[in-house]
Amino acid sequence: MGFAVRSAAWDAGGSIPTAYAADGPDRSPRIEIAGVPAGVRSFALVLDDPDAPGGTWVHWVIYDLPASTRELAEGLPRAGALPDGSRQGRNSWDEIGYRGPSPPPGKPHRYILHLYALSAPIDAAPGLTADAVRSAIRSRVIATATYLGTYGRSK
Repeated sequence: MGFAVRSAAWDAGGSIPTAYAADGPDRSPRIEIAGVPAGVRSFALVLDDPDAPGGTWVHWVIYDLPASTRELAEGLPRAGALPDGSRQGRNSWDEIGYRGPSPPPGKPHRYILHLYALSAPIDAAPGLTADAVRSAIRSRVIATATYLGTYGRSK
């Protein structure tokens, strides 16, 4: 098995449960990491919605995850610094931490988890945007993995 990211909360390509959306408790899902390549010293993760009306909408940014991380617990606090040393960045609401799917009514949107295996941590303060994280990791990416979920509202 190669480098992979997944959530047990929904099947790949399947519907994200309301528990992880703005229509419910809006808590972060449990995330699992597998097949970690050699040389990884850190991870970064971005969850975004490429189908948002105004362009890609970022729901979660987390970086400087320790290389030993194989799971993110469900319901992480919306805090800049987490006990394991990882940092959370700013989502498109300009808030720290996870905010779940909240699309307008109509066709379901795609939500993509992007996991980056890195040769070195970013070593930055909390609050970076997804663009800032992607810029900082550009020369450090060893491998990437993605996982897709969908979420829609009828009204």
